[in-house]
Amino acid sequence: MTPHELVAVLEKHERWLKNKSGGNRANLTMGNLEGANLAGVDLTQGKLSGANLAHCDLSNANLSHADLFAAHLTKADLTGCNLYRADLRGAHMRGAKMKRAILKEADLRGGALLYGGGGKGGKGLDFVRSDLSGSDFDDAMMSNANLSGADLTDVSMNGADCEGALMTGATLMRSAMKNCNLARADLRGCNMSGVNLQGAILRDANLTGAVLAGANLRNADLQGARMEGADLAGADTTGANLARSAENFSVQIQESLHNHFTWINTNGAMGSRADLSGADLSHIDLHGVNLSGANLKGVNLTGAKMRDALLIMCDISNADLSNSDFTGAILDGATLRGTNLSGAKFDGAGIGWVDIKGPDGKPTGRLWAANLTGCVFVGTSCVRINMRGANLAGCDFTNADLTGAILSDANIRDARFTGANLTGASLPPPPDLDD
Repeated sequence: MTPHELVAVLEKHERWLKNKSGGNRANLTMGNLEGANLAGVDLTQGKLSGANLAHCDLSNANLSHADLFAAHLTKADLTGCNLYRADLRGAHMRGAKMKRAILKEADLRGGALLYGGGGKGGKGLDFVRSDLSGSDFDDAMMSNANLSGADLTDVSMNGADCEGALMTGATLMRSAMKNCNLARADLRGCNMSGVNLQGAILRDANLTGAVLAGANLRNADLQGARMEGADLAGADTTGANLARSAENFSVQIQESLHNHFTWINTNGAMGSRADLSGADLSHIDLHGVNLSGANLKGVNLTGAKMRDALLIMCDISNADLSNSDFTGAILDGATLRGTNLSGAKFDGAGIGWVDIKGPDGKPTGRLWAANLTGCVFVGTSCVRINMRGANLAGCDFTNADLTGAILSDANIRDARFTGANLTGASLPPPPDLDD
């Protein structure tokens, strides 16, 4: 298409938009406009499906409601472009500049294309995936956009507003999404390995089955996010708000917690003791819950919020409680043998002995001590913790804060306190080396 022909199309389209005589809706379907300067043009509702717009300057253009199905926008400049509700299914946008672009409710899914062939004049169907890899979406407005299945590898979406966006099955590997707003976004099954989500907002987002291996989630807000089956291997969650209510876990886990609650409140007459051995309860919020007597052997409670919880006589052996918050929790008589508690908070918690009660509910006078042999407390905050009478043999308290801690009558044989803060702590006498 010559420049004169293009100008004529744009003029007629402008008249069409204003309902003036002689107007005609722009139809640039399959047109070759590579490298054209279309900055600031108004192509609202224009037909550009399959058009070659590679390297075009479309900065600040208005392409709202435009048909850009399977259009080629490779390395095009769409800075500040209005693409509100545009049809971009199957579009090729590799390396495009999309800074501050408006993509609210735009459709960026893959698209099906008809092609000739199939024998005897038949036609075939080819599915084209939207290719947005390497594009720059910094500060773009993409709320409620549909990017399901799109290839967003290595894109930059820093500061972008993607609230409520549909991104199921999208590929976001190594993408830069610092401070991105993904509240209520649907990210089920997304490949987000290595993505930088530092400071991002993911409140109430659906990350079920998403791969976040090696992702940067520092200071990210994931309050209420659904993360069942999500892969967080090697992810940096420092400072992240990852609290998840029980409703965000599997039906089996919810039923187990509910039945245990009934079991506790009916003194065992109804319900059943919770068996959550080996379950992934990472970042769960069970503030104040009563899980006394539950089987939590080998459970993953990394980053869990367990403040003021009751876990008396629980089996939490060989579990991972790193970076969790058990402030004020009571774990008297519990078994935590071989459990990792590094970086956790146990300020004011009780992990001592418990008085065993008989069938009549009265104390028997027999004490059952908490078993913490071989536990790792590296860097753990244990300010004013009460571990009186506990078995702490072989525990590693390296760099732990034991200010005001009560460890009297505890077994600390072979325990290590290198670099630990023991200010005001009550310790048992050193073990007899000849014993």
